Amino acid sequence: MRFELKERDGLARICILETKHAKIETPALLPVINPNKILIEPKELKRLFNLKILITNSYIIYRSDRLREDALERGIHELLDFDGAIMTDSGTFQSYVYGDIDIDPLEIVDFQRRIGSDIGTILDLFVTPDDSYPKARKKVKETLKRARESLRIRGEMILSCPIQGGLYDDLRSYCAREISGMDCEVTPIGGVVPLMENQRYAELVKVIISSRMHLSPSKVVHLFGAGHPIIFPIAIALGVDLLDSASYAKYARDDRMIFPWGTEKLQDLKELPCNCPVCARTDVKDLLEMEKEERERRLALHNLYVCFSEIRRIKNAIRDGEIWEIVEEKASQNPMLMDALRELRDERIKEWLERFENLSKRSALFYRNTHTLHRPVIYRYQRRLLERYVPRSREVVFMEEVEKPYGKVYRKVWEGSSSEILVDSPIGPVPLPLDEMYPIAQSVFPRSMDEESKSSAEELKRKLLERFGMKPIKRPRKGKRDLDIDRIRYTLDMQFGRGVSDVLLDGEIDLVKSKTTGKIRNVYLDGRHILSMRAHDGFFTLKIEGARILHNFYSPPRFRVIIEDEAIDFVRKGRNVFSRFVVDCDSRLRPFDECLIVSKDDDLIAVGRTLLNREEMLAFEYGVAVKTREVLK
Repeated sequence: MRFELKERDGLARICILETKHAKIETPALLPVINPNKILIEPKELKRLFNLKILITNSYIIYRSDRLREDALERGIHELLDFDGAIMTDSGTFQSYVYGDIDIDPLEIVDFQRRIGSDIGTILDLFVTPDDSYPKARKKVKETLKRARESLRIRGEMILSCPIQGGLYDDLRSYCAREISGMDCEVTPIGGVVPLMENQRYAELVKVIISSRMHLSPSKVVHLFGAGHPIIFPIAIALGVDLLDSASYAKYARDDRMIFPWGTEKLQDLKELPCNCPVCARTDVKDLLEMEKEERERRLALHNLYVCFSEIRRIKNAIRDGEIWEIVEEKASQNPMLMDALRELRDERIKEWLERFENLSKRSALFYRNTHTLHRPVIYRYQRRLLERYVPRSREVVFMEEVEKPYGKVYRKVWEGSSSEILVDSPIGPVPLPLDEMYPIAQSVFPRSMDEESKSSAEELKRKLLERFGMKPIKRPRKGKRDLDIDRIRYTLDMQFGRGVSDVLLDGEIDLVKSKTTGKIRNVYLDGRHILSMRAHDGFFTLKIEGARILHNFYSPPRFRVIIEDEAIDFVRKGRNVFSRFVVDCDSRLRPFDECLIVSKDDDLIAVGRTLLNREEMLAFEYGVAVKTREVLK
């Protein structure tokens, strides 16, 4: 199996999963095919939805003499008449629904291997939300035992080892860590169907986090039974790669239609609020008058059109850096999802999410609801402000928010003052020189904020004043300052770390500014080009001369990505750094940070931009870790 990260928005990621029969772009939805009752033929699903992967149940096939013999003789792909990738489940869910099933755990894994499953699944033990702690712990230990034994007999089949643990965070974490250390490629989060069926989304989110947080980033994460699109965005935002759905067929059987905001009974509708190929060609009355079998098939197709449409929308959001906008939009449609979002406000979870968060994004940050101020990128800004900001004065004047960038209005105030000028923005106080930095200039908030968000901004102000011993004054004291030089200094410290500006700007500074906008473009130190400021996010691109300065001043591993000797010649030719050649990396680097590419002897080779953080670089076997920009001559 090959699994490679291609694009990302924090933990939400677009990857290529390559199996024997298909290359699948994740996040991907796997329709569940019941081999006893195929409602829509797999080859039709491939034609209509460009389907590359589906999931079926090997236990159902195994217990049917006819299906078992057919599958063993012809293989699962011919049995289902599908040439894409096929994942098979093992019967765990059936054991949850019907009680213990009569099948040996190793026998069902071997059966999946023999019928040619691309991805097989162990027979884990389903831990229900109501299981006691001792019972859940016993099931987890047995699941891990079965996983280790199954790995020995899986042959070349990709093996899926689910994470169990019920609602117990420590058991989920333990199970995830153990499975993360095994040689299995796919790690489903199991035992969650009862939570989704009862819209217990806050508990679902806690289960996903306690599992995903302790998994290697190189594992393919599958959320079992995630059949409704209302939970797709939050699951994917937390790092889920695969989702499967039997709901499209189950709902159709009950005359229920899936929509992006929820589920509706067909007989309760007067109009079809959808323009998919099914709904565009009929109406409610025609559907109700159809034969049951035909109606069920059409509703199932409608449900799939909606589900696949939502997956495509999410992929676009990942590419544009807008996954949290969709998550918050869904939460505004469902109170239980809003409760789930509140689980993400825990400090420990925010720190974890921030490690994977892009430095900046392609699109502006749009306010959706009270959770917006708890997004990872805003948490990063607020945390760095308290940790990296270096005020030039203890006296501060707070100015009201105006059009962006704030320097258009307040430039003369800054340059005629010795006091600090901070703007009261929705995300908290903003030192004027940071007004062009993402997400400050690239955010859109309503004129009137909700009280909860106002309170959050005020709390940050209080912490800032207390942290630096700053004293608010009504009018700035007269003085003389250079907004451009201060912009460089403040941004460098926020981007690279407190005090870095003193290192990079120790000499005579010359600026090149845009003739059109007047914004800083290039920074020279003693005649050497060390930095370029990016117009789209207000951060700096590090030039090789700037990299030399940082490399000479800071000891390893600060700012560094250390690579294997065999990759040095390739990088010297301007080629990118691949994950498999990364030896180590500064744990403070985030996706899209500037970095120094060095040898194991700490020789500077090049400067580049990270695509992954340290955990991901050391975990992935495939894909680019750093985009090389400029090589040391």
